[in-house]
Amino acid sequence: MPRHVRKGDVVMVTSGASRGVVGEILRVVDEGERVVVKGANMRTRHVKPTQQRPQGTIVKEEGPIHVSNVSPVVDGKPTRVRFVTKPDGSKVRVAARGGKELHVLHGPRGKKPGK
Repeated sequence: MPRHVRKGDVVMVTSGASRGVVGEILRVVDEGERVVVKGANMRTRHVKPTQQRPQGTIVKEEGPIHVSNVSPVVDGKPTRVRFVTKPDGSKVRVAARGGKELHVLHGPRGKKPGK
């Protein structure tokens, strides 16, 4: 899993044909190397006719983008991510631009969640 972005993050595509597109990460594929961003890298897929859909159809869907080509968005601008360990031992992702906390990676060391 990539460390700087996670499923559900709002990211901006920084390079490629979809450069500048802002969208949510729908899923992580290829063991964390690629992400699928809503509305970016749209591909056309031809679906064969079936009993439920005898006409067949053409479907537009998002394709995967390499994780190095996306950046988290904070206050409408792309930012890099830093990792900070708090005094209680919990590790959090923090935006390099502005210092806003993005997500807690895990709780204090030595304590299991829910116990």
